[in-house]
Amino acid sequence: MINPTWLNTFCTLVEVNHFTKTAERLYMTQSGVSQHIKKLEQQVDCALLERHGKQFSLTPQGQNLYQQGSQLIKDWQFLEQQLKDDSPFSGAVKIQSPGSCGLKFYNQLLALQCEHKALTIDYRFAPNVSVEQAVANYSADIGFLTQAPTLSEVISYKIDKEALLLITPAGINTPNWQTLCELGFIAHPDANHHAQLLLSENYDEFEHIEQIKQTGFSNQISLILEPVSLGLGFTVLPANAVGAFNKPELIKTHYLANPVNETIYACHHRNRPLAKRMNTVIELIKSS
Repeated sequence: MINPTWLNTFCTLVEVNHFTKTAERLYMTQSGVSQHIKKLEQQVDCALLERHGKQFSLTPQGQNLYQQGSQLIKDWQFLEQQLKDDSPFSGAVKIQSPGSCGLKFYNQLLALQCEHKALTIDYRFAPNVSVEQAVANYSADIGFLTQAPTLSEVISYKIDKEALLLITPAGINTPNWQTLCELGFIAHPDANHHAQLLLSENYDEFEHIEQIKQTGFSNQISLILEPVSLGLGFTVLPANAVGAFNKPELIKTHYLANPVNETIYACHHRNRPLAKRMNTVIELIKSS
């Protein structure tokens, strides 16, 4: 059986990519780190690192060990945490979601943390594809998605719906197809998904968003409507993101003939049971 202490040193070294910084992180000496790597290589009977002076790279065996070993360490840490503390109101919960969900959920979760100070909320905003991947590789305990997951490692269920809205500069009263083409599209990480859902239901000419010139991009949820407010283009966003914009007089929200809602999914890893504190978070969001 591979020594877990040596494996942890090896995985930390790969992630930090520096012997001295690895020693500092693990409260060891640099020679102690080198000794752990040497013992691990002897135990598995193969070289794990190719050394280039003070630098190093992974051998194929080292790459394989890191990929599988780092996952084992995460599982051990998760199991240890569960055994020590499975209270519904204490411990850390790592959550990821697209920005619009975060605008809706984050303040509610902070209120929960204020009520239960032993609970730690770690909330990160990311596009759907990144959230799903984070859940699949155990970087997030819970993910909220606005499209159904596709990875087999991720299990999900529907918890809510949110309206998608067409947003133009304030002076646009009738956003016909020609008007949209002339304005151009302000993109964001989930823009293609949102545009496909809403525009395909309301414009016969629409086939894909590449038909319309892109005139801007932002990956910050609070900034996506800034270029729209300046007349630089239009976009499609969930209602929560639109409602959070602090200059509503400079934009125009259009409720189209065929309304479209996107479904919000809660998801977690298929092979990791939810701790009680994670269920607390999900039940709070469902009830709200």
